[in-house]
Amino acid sequence: MSYSFLADLLVIFHFAFILFVVLGGLFIFKWPKVSYLHIPAAVWGGLIEMKGWLCPLTPIENRFRQAAGVTAYKDGFIEHYLIPVIYPTGLTREDQLFLGLSVFILNGIIYTWVLLRVLRKKQ
Repeated sequence: MSYSFLADLLVIFHFAFILFVVLGGLFIFKWPKVSYLHIPAAVWGGLIEMKGWLCPLTPIENRFRQAAGVTAYKDGFIEHYLIPVIYPTGLTREDQLFLGLSVFILNGIIYTWVLLRVLRKKQ
């Protein structure tokens, strides 16, 4: 298996994780136990953005790309569509704070709604 393929696979996983962080709370309507995975993921994702930390997946991907001898991205699906979403150019500190706060607010709304539904059913 090539390092370039592993790097691409990691980018897909990274993107899926980001989607799960942002929208994973919606899964709890159908599968409530997903919350045991989603809550820590959402907290982690929100903190990564708000604190300006580097996600540990990023250096791993870079190591795979370096091991593959790739210095610049080729114009394929992953590089063209996923990389700019995960690593947007011009992302400011204020943008990061907004994104992190948005994760907490959106998921807070979802979990509050679910909690209120559960409490109403018990009455």
